[in-house]
Amino acid sequence: MTTAIDEVLADARIPTSPCDGFDVGAALRRLAADAAAATARPHPDTVRAAQAGERLSVVCRWILNKPDAADHVDRLAQEPKTPSDDGHLDVDGALVFACLLHLTDHPESAQFWWQLAAGAGHRAAAYCLHLHHLALGETREARHWLHEVTDDVLDSEAPDSAFLATLEAVATYVRRTGTSLAGAPTGGLEMEIDRLATAKTDSCIIVQRPDQRLADRLHDFTRR
Repeated sequence: MTTAIDEVLADARIPTSPCDGFDVGAALRRLAADAAAATARPHPDTVRAAQAGERLSVVCRWILNKPDAADHVDRLAQEPKTPSDDGHLDVDGALVFACLLHLTDHPESAQFWWQLAAGAGHRAAAYCLHLHHLALGETREARHWLHEVTDDVLDSEAPDSAFLATLEAVATYVRRTGTSLAGAPTGGLEMEIDRLATAKTDSCIIVQRPDQRLADRLHDFTRR
């Protein structure tokens, strides 16, 4: 009985000697070439997400550098109501503040303020949300916000259509030329955002409404 088992195991043993005619070196070179080709060809979704992230940063810088950006943040800072009260929200200020938060690496807070502005009918904020989710690979959410941009959900005359066309033109120009038309936030602005971020209360991860000190710093930034 033992002999029979030994014979079966011997027949099942995987041979360790090279097969006749098999070029191990050539096989390894083919594997290396395939790996290099896969690395050189990133997945289309990865490319699309990276392009969306670049476009969002360009759009945010352009919005932050608009002449009236600081005025809107100033009004947002002076409003006494809570940020969730859309009846007392400067939606343009919420858009500018969200863009500043995005550029200073506070994406969750940026999303929150974009959503406040988009919920009040600001299509540019919805466009930023579209790019934000696209950059994260969240295609379902990105499609939702693109629908908010392109469809007249509030029975208005789409007052932001020309603005959005300008955003697209600016983003396309920068992508093609590599030249930014607007500056990134200064170190002073980053410090003010960090100050607000560290002052969060009630375990809230969202950076709350800007204050007058930040608004004043933004005025200095836009006057330079």
